[in-house]
Amino acid sequence: MVAVTKSVPIERIQEAFEAGCRVFGESRFQEALPKIARLPSDIEWHFIGKLQSNKARRVASAFRVIHTLESESQLRELSKLTEPVDALIEVNVAKEPQKAGVLPEDLDEFWDLASQCRSVRVRGLMTIGPNLGEPEAMRPYFARLRKLAERFGCRWLSMGMSSDFDVAIQEGATHVRVGTAIFGDRPAH
Repeated sequence: MVAVTKSVPIERIQEAFEAGCRVFGESRFQEALPKIARLPSDIEWHFIGKLQSNKARRVASAFRVIHTLESESQLRELSKLTEPVDALIEVNVAKEPQKAGVLPEDLDEFWDLASQCRSVRVRGLMTIGPNLGEPEAMRPYFARLRKLAERFGCRWLSMGMSSDFDVAIQEGATHVRVGTAIFGDRPAH
């Protein structure tokens, strides 16, 4: 479980840590930095937000895993790292034009590119499915990602959030990104 800490104060994250959470996910690099600096060093931080190419190396130095690898420009920046980073390729399984991620039909080519990057250890795939309001409606999207992961021999599969993580687990998720179910609703901005 990746406890998502977007907009969550450090004190609440500390409480979750004391309750046993060890893997936390942030989607905003600048918001994460003070949290990473102030919270226990044995937290495993995962970057789950849009990875801007110009910040890719800085993100890789602060986070253990990047869930949102999707472009050649990201790979170019990450190739400059001296230490490799674990990453998941984001796949836009639902082919939603407003969402990021590699389209399923382009995954073979991108997988090859990412696998050739010595500074990136491709561990698996990630998706953010459509917001359908009903967890069971997500099953076909999760199943599709699982089948893609099997084709590539992936061990990590990041899919599912607070509202549908149970279906994601049934479909093979190894990482679920859960924020609201742990910390409650995010404050309105």
